Amino acid sequence: MEKVIILRYGEIHLKGANRGYFEHVLIQNIKKMLGDLTYRLTKISGRYLIEQYNLEDEEIFLEKLTKIFGIYSLSVGFKVPTNLENIENVCKNLDFNTNSFKVVTNRADKTFAIKSMELSKLLGEKILSWYPNLKVDVHNPSLTINIDIREDGNTYISSNNILCAGGMPVSTAGKGVLLLSGGIDSPVAGYFMARRGLKIDAIHFHSYPYTSLLAREKVIKLAKKMSNYCGNINLHIISFTKIQEAINKNCDKDYMVVLMRRFMMRIAEKIANKNDAHAIVTGESLGQVASQTLESINATNAVVSMPVFRPLIGLDKLDIISVSKKIDTYDISIEPYEDCCTVFLPKNPVTKPKIDKVISEEEKLNINSLIDEALASEEIIKI
Repeated sequence: MEKVIILRYGEIHLKGANRGYFEHVLIQNIKKMLGDLTYRLTKISGRYLIEQYNLEDEEIFLEKLTKIFGIYSLSVGFKVPTNLENIENVCKNLDFNTNSFKVVTNRADKTFAIKSMELSKLLGEKILSWYPNLKVDVHNPSLTINIDIREDGNTYISSNNILCAGGMPVSTAGKGVLLLSGGIDSPVAGYFMARRGLKIDAIHFHSYPYTSLLAREKVIKLAKKMSNYCGNINLHIISFTKIQEAINKNCDKDYMVVLMRRFMMRIAEKIANKNDAHAIVTGESLGQVASQTLESINATNAVVSMPVFRPLIGLDKLDIISVSKKIDTYDISIEPYEDCCTVFLPKNPVTKPKIDKVISEEEKLNINSLIDEALASEEIIKI
């Protein structure tokens, strides 16, 4: 009898002829996440096994594996050569600190003589004889015992399915750049897109000396938290100070926010094109602030030609906060270090900008020169 961790994937099953590619990327992501831990990774039909691992590291394995996109659920279980005696011995020694249970059998190996329903019934009767205080509840059991009889001659027995991150393996959907502000929303947006398989690079605009260097460190901490799910992240830090000063000096103050967003999108597209990324990701939620009205979103979209993904567009703030707490970015996001979007913020920002007015305000600026100067300030931090 050997203790193993059983990994199950979900949506990859639907990928048909391309399934092998998604499985390959998932395996590579598992290996990267587990790093130098000692283990053996093997595949059985529709599942992966972590074998021969140090049991003292089990909690570390579970913490890391539950955050890998593409893994739907996992179980800590036991692997035994397939025969009835071995299966019964494992079941007898499971932790039955509960009041109800059921047995579910999957008999992939049809050469095993006892059919699935018959084996579930037989094992249920045995367990009741060993633990007479228990009862069978097939509808809402406190404990479900899974018996998985595979074609490799082994049976895998587990009783504790743990839901994992789900989604698709990171890097299977291409690459995008995330506008990472330091607030609550943008890390959640990155999380959601990485969950759909998008490889994430991040761009942060800072306005030193108007904003503190601690705001920069805050964003680095956020990127590190995100990397637990998204994998390695290249964080591009861009000085936005000269652009904001130019807008503040030359343009209608009420248009400050929408003009800033248009500069950010232009710069993001240039960084994306340079780094083989094909989409921009933002943390915008429709109507949440002045820059996130339909009119403002249209005005910022107008300056780029690549797709702009806004995975939070239909979520309210409480939904977003809930996810930020789940992925452990919330406490960092609420640290009181303001980002560049708070600099020169107008008292009454326009919420329904007219595109003709936006363009006329931009004509007061040397757009290309300001963008080139901002890009020249780029610092790349590998997270």
